[in-house]
Amino acid sequence: MLLFLSFLKKQKTEAPPVKANTPVPKQVAVRKGEIGEYKIDIQLDQLPKDYRYLSDLLIKNPKAKSGYSQIDHVVLTPYGIFVIETKNYQGIIYGGKDRKTWSVNGKFKMMNPFVQNYGHIKALASLIDRKYEESFISMVSFTKRSTFKVDLDYRKIASNELIVYDIELSEFIHRKVSILKIKHKEPLLNEREISMIYDVFLNADIKDPASRREHEEALKTSILDSDSDATCSICNKPVSDKVKAFCLSNNNFNRKILCYEHQKSVVK
Repeated sequence: MLLFLSFLKKQKTEAPPVKANTPVPKQVAVRKGEIGEYKIDIQLDQLPKDYRYLSDLLIKNPKAKSGYSQIDHVVLTPYGIFVIETKNYQGIIYGGKDRKTWSVNGKFKMMNPFVQNYGHIKALASLIDRKYEESFISMVSFTKRSTFKVDLDYRKIASNELIVYDIELSEFIHRKVSILKIKHKEPLLNEREISMIYDVFLNADIKDPASRREHEEALKTSILDSDSDATCSICNKPVSDKVKAFCLSNNNFNRKILCYEHQKSVVK
């Protein structure tokens, strides 16, 4: 009888096991590229309070094929405006200032990212007073899974065109600003100017989903019209040379070319 009562008591007091409520990140990174962007976002959040930054800007650019420029990051500091292009290639990056195209592992072509970023800078500069044109600094960030075989000038902090690894982005920004502080006795941009430029760029950003889709469709059309014959190995959807180079340089894809949707299905 005592055993029976003990059993009933145990049944009442023991609740069924409940799974722990594990915090879920706002956006789960399904690709290493997204993880790379997350690393950069953390660094940008930790910049000095008098700096301002914007990410994923889409602004009108009549000179671009799609009619728009999509800019990964812009950082406004008292000593310069950093325009940052991020890349997610894996392998050896070969390139030079005099080359319109660079390559990954000496095989897969990619557009010179500084030429691409120059177009972004020109689009941004057209929105503000011409006196700020000399304040722009072009930065291209690659993941640490790549190795640079590029002109040494791109790594010299005195240059206004800097190539960096994603994990050292904020370090290079701080170093560049320190050099500019020595060069210029007074800040190039005061607090009011930084706020004004920030507002201009923010207001120029196209957030309308339809316009962003139009930009994406224009990019797809340019892919179809290009000489590239690269297609997804699963659905045969045409992909750009950039996507092709990324897939072929990434060991996770076993040298298969995959469109964005099928890249997400690969288990990391």
